[in-house]
Amino acid sequence: MRALFAALLIATFLQASDARAKPIDLAAERAAIREFQAADQRLQDVGWKLVRGNAASCDRGTASVGLQLQDLASYGNPNVARDALELTGDFAVQTAARGSPAARSGAFTPNREIVALGNADPNAWNAGQKRDWRRLANAHDHIDRLLRENGEIAIGFADGSRATLRPVPVCATRFELASNSKRAVADGDRVVVGTRFPAFAYEEPRFAALVAHELAHNLLGHSAWLDREGRAQRRVRRTEREADRLMPWLLANAGYDPRAAIDFMATWGRRHDGGIFRKRTHDGWDERAEFIAAEIPRIEALIASEGSADWSVHFERGIDPDGEQER
Repeated sequence: MRALFAALLIATFLQASDARAKPIDLAAERAAIREFQAADQRLQDVGWKLVRGNAASCDRGTASVGLQLQDLASYGNPNVARDALELTGDFAVQTAARGSPAARSGAFTPNREIVALGNADPNAWNAGQKRDWRRLANAHDHIDRLLRENGEIAIGFADGSRATLRPVPVCATRFELASNSKRAVADGDRVVVGTRFPAFAYEEPRFAALVAHELAHNLLGHSAWLDREGRAQRRVRRTEREADRLMPWLLANAGYDPRAAIDFMATWGRRHDGGIFRKRTHDGWDERAEFIAAEIPRIEALIASEGSADWSVHFERGIDPDGEQER
């Protein structure tokens, strides 16, 4: 028995040694990183259009340059990621949202190595364990703080050059891509969309409708309201209905056809809303499409007369954000 146990230990050790000795396919690693970045770029591009186009209506705004970083220390295998991307440090450009100050500068190409955010080198900050996202979040917080305090930020690259960015007003929400997830959620400060969410296969306006729905939850304060009032099914359903109704407003102000919200609901809802087995926190997809469609005449009239659809003034709330009673 002991001999058998020893033999099993030796076999296990040899298998582990073989696995460690197996060469890493850096080309495949690069391809996987680029695939993730392409999905993130799409999310950031659409998110930027929405928060920028609706900035005038948001009661909680911020200043942004549209830059998304990556921290290789948060990868499952940071050393492999560094080798694949041919970087010496941990911080590099992830995306620069289309139309943002970062993108317009031309300096923030994917995977360009970063060594300074203002006067601080984020590579010198404690990284914690692998897959730890906190240092990256701290870097984005640091950028936001410098933009608020100084009205600009100078960013240094590993080649010794620097670029200075000045922000523009946007609605205060960050957009994040979640690996290997089918969900799309909003938590009050962020919109998080999984790489496996079906809308990534849709054309941009319908994909933007999905992002607009989640953004609407943040802009309308739904998470805080539900935290305060309780997450009973009927309350969640009211917030979902209100987010659906705001979708076309957000799309229109971002330059999309507001009817893309109806198209999204028809495309996604027919396959994914669950029919009679759906969660009762949501209306059926056809009902949701009707609620959306009812908003469009007012939106189009406002754009024709005022040039934009200011939902902070003209959108009729379905809940009272300061209390539980219905309107």
